[in-house]
Amino acid sequence: MKKILLTALMLATVCSISLAQTDTKTTPVKQAPVSTEDVKADPNAATIDFDKELHDFGKMEYAGDGTHDFVFTNNGKTPLIITNAKGSCGCTVPKWPREAIAPGESASINVRYDTKRVGPFTKTVTINSNASSAVKVLTIKGSVNAKPADATPLNKPSEGSPLEKN
Repeated sequence: MKKILLTALMLATVCSISLAQTDTKTTPVKQAPVSTEDVKADPNAATIDFDKELHDFGKMEYAGDGTHDFVFTNNGKTPLIITNAKGSCGCTVPKWPREAIAPGESASINVRYDTKRVGPFTKTVTINSNASSAVKVLTIKGSVNAKPADATPLNKPSEGSPLEKN
């Protein structure tokens, strides 16, 4: 009886393994055709033109100043409204103007990096606005040096052992 039960169990295992290895056919999904026509930008739209979109801090001290102002100008014909600015992680925090930037006016986005994180870094800030190019990406990079060791040791060495004789 045990032999029959063991044989049936082995046969069921082999069948389930062979069924698991059979190919399943998938049908490709048909995509709707995409228009390749050029999208015409609104000539009256606001624009957001940065002086520079990358800032290299270079080597920085631990807990040093990790802030930079990215200056931009609205060279469009309508007011520029920045709807959101988001850092790529919690260590990168942007502050942006909440009011509309009039045509021809300049403003800045302040980006702060937490310099209590040792090592090289490259972080981005994504800017969303009503500009003709609705999304802009600003980049900061650099390297934070290791935290300096304390100048005074915690355990002061003794001046000599009490058993020493003069």
